[in-house]
This record gives sequence, C-alpha cells and structure tokens, in this order.
Amino acid sequence: MHRMFGRGKPKEQVNLTDVIANTDSRGESIEKKIAKLNGQLKQFKDKMKKMRPGPQQNMVKRQALQILKQKKMYENQLMNLQQQSFNMEQTNFATQSLKDTQLQVDAMKQGVKQMKKEFKKINIDKIEDLQDDLEDLMEDHNEIQEVLGRSYGCPDVDEDELEAEFDALGDMEFDDELLLDDTPAAPIAEPSGPLPADDGGTAVDEFGLPAVPAS
Repeated sequence: MHRMFGRGKPKEQVNLTDVIANTDSRGESIEKKIAKLNGQLKQFKDKMKKMRPGPQQNMVKRQALQILKQKKMYENQLMNLQQQSFNMEQTNFATQSLKDTQLQVDAMKQGVKQMKKEFKKINIDKIEDLQDDLEDLMEDHNEIQEVLGRSYGCPDVDEDELEAEFDALGDMEFDDELLLDDTPAAPIAEPSGPLPADDGGTAVDEFGLPAVPAS
C-alpha cells in the first residue's frame, strides 16, 4: 500500500520563535513602505502649496489621496501583524513558562528522592545515644576537674565568719604608702662622755663589745 501511493512527508515542527521573527520582519518591511509614502505625501503637500487652485492642483490632490489610501491599507496590515506577533509572543511565553515549571517540578522530585535516600543512612536512635554519651562524658570531665581542684591542708573556715570579718574591714585602703613606709629612720644619738672600758682598758659599747672608734 505504501509502496503504491508512497509515504506522506512528516509534518515539520513549527518553531514559534521563528514565526514571531518572520512576522516582525514583515512588519518592519511595511513600516518602511509607510515611511516612504509619508515622504511622498509631504512632497505633494508642499507642491500644492505652490500651485494655484485649478485642474492642475486637483490632479496632484487626487494623486496624494491615492497615496494616502495606500498608507491606510499598510497601517491596517501593520496593526494586524503587530497584534499577531503580540499574541504569539504571549503564547510562546506561556509555553516556556510551562516548560520551566515542569523542569522545576522534576528537580524538586529528584531532590526529594535524594533526601529520602540520604535519610535512610541516618539512625535517629544512634544520634540520641551519641548525644547521651557526650553529655555523660562532659559530666565526668567536670567531676574530674572538680576533684583535681580540691585544696589540701587548709583549715575549715566558717563562711559566715569570713563574711563578718570582710564586712568589718569597711573601706580600708591598702595602699603601698601604708605597707611600705619611706620615712627616714631617726638618727641614733651617740653617747656623750667617755665610753666604759673593760678590765684591760679597752673601750666597750653598751653591749660589752669593743667600741668602734668615731670617725
């Protein structure tokens, strides 16, 4: 059957973007024609200003009206093409948005699938046990530090007595001037008169030691 009549050609897939570009190109061509007609209308209008009323001016006016009719026709065509291009652009935008939405949905599905796969590798009970072990270890660590920080050989002191003694200190200031007195010592008066002597006639001081001769 196919050998006798042949196979039908597959339909070419229409690219909406190309159709929009082709429509816009046609619109640009019509815009150039309208601009050309506007130039001709200006020439006829300037020519009529220089002419006197009469058959010659009426002939020029008829030519101008004919060009104006062509301009109106092109303007209607341009308006239709612009509307068609706008509609196709809206359709193209909606189609692309749907494609993007589908891609986003597929990506989200893939993400959920991957998350489920990763969650299977996690055991919440093991995580809770791990947290409990860490908490126990920290408590043991703090207890060890407390034991190592104990004081040895210190007498037991009543806390109330310490607070009472601290309050009794009042506003005392322990300045270096009070702790370290820089006042020079008073000079020691030398004994007047001759120093006493021992049995051998050697002069001795008040402690019975040989006296140092005065300089």
